[in-house]
Amino acid sequence: MKIVDARGCSCPQPVLMTKKALEIENEIKVLVDNNTAKENVSRFAQNKKCSLVVENGEVEGEYSIVITK
Repeated sequence: MKIVDARGCSCPQPVLMTKKALEIENEIKVLVDNNTAKENVSRFAQNKKCSLVVENGEVEGEYSIVITK
């Protein structure tokens, strides 16, 4: 599974990184560190009809989003 580390990136960068990764991988894990990025990446995955699991990261305020095509 490819890991996309989008921590520290402001939108729309996390969504663009997610889109690029999904073009070559069927399953990815996206790491983000703010609620806006979490919501935008989740919305993008849902719009692409992907399944996703959102989990709280090890550090407060960070999230891990596993996306599967």
